[in-house]
Amino acid sequence: MPAVTVDGARIPYRLEGSGPVLVLVHGSGRGSVTWESALGYFTGAHTVVLPDLSGSDAAEDDGGELTVELLAAQLAAVVADLGRGPVDVLGYSLGAPVVALLAAQHPELVRRLITLSGWCSPEDPYIQNGLSVWRTLADNPTAFARYAMLTAFSRSYLNSIDREAVEELATGMRPSANLLRQIDADLKVDIRAALPRIQVPTLVIGCALDALIPAENSRELAAGIPHSRYAELECGHVARVEQPAELAKLVEEFLG
Repeated sequence: MPAVTVDGARIPYRLEGSGPVLVLVHGSGRGSVTWESALGYFTGAHTVVLPDLSGSDAAEDDGGELTVELLAAQLAAVVADLGRGPVDVLGYSLGAPVVALLAAQHPELVRRLITLSGWCSPEDPYIQNGLSVWRTLADNPTAFARYAMLTAFSRSYLNSIDREAVEELATGMRPSANLLRQIDADLKVDIRAALPRIQVPTLVIGCALDALIPAENSRELAAGIPHSRYAELECGHVARVEQPAELAKLVEEFLG
């Protein structure tokens, strides 16, 4: 597996499929493996690049503070290492402000930009309180994981799957030192000053039933990016699980 080293951090990435490059950037959680359930929707038409930035299971670093600036620098190194730029990038959740900052700072690396379930500032008390409460549950792994499920998935989705599947989701996201670092980074996101510098074609996707990062935050993100397009999916925060086909359709229509 190829990897780049950025300020002492080892950032691996993998490639799947064939065609024009599409970089999928993970949010808070285990890393690029969180894209697995939706990967098949993209690999038929793209060489999908899956980086594992600091805070993911596969990355290696000193365990220090994470910021969107640091993660964007790591992503820039991955794209440069590919040698196939400019490329299309899609960032989900924490990955959304990361890819937006990449496009603002390195327009030569980005052909088209897509953000999913993103936000751009620390000014929303709803997000700040939701993330802060989640972080305080770290000493209770069962409550931490169940809270993660309730904010990640919509009521309609949880009611559409069986009880065993719900219980599996309710144990899936356990607290770890890396995940807590990512949540701390989530709480500090502020890329508002960079948004007017984004000049590449941009699609911002919000999720109407998102209980973690409400769609209003994606609309704010779109409003700050010149000439961006906005689209909305009728699902919770984890669109790649709830509506992967609909997500892929939006992405392919934009990139096509």
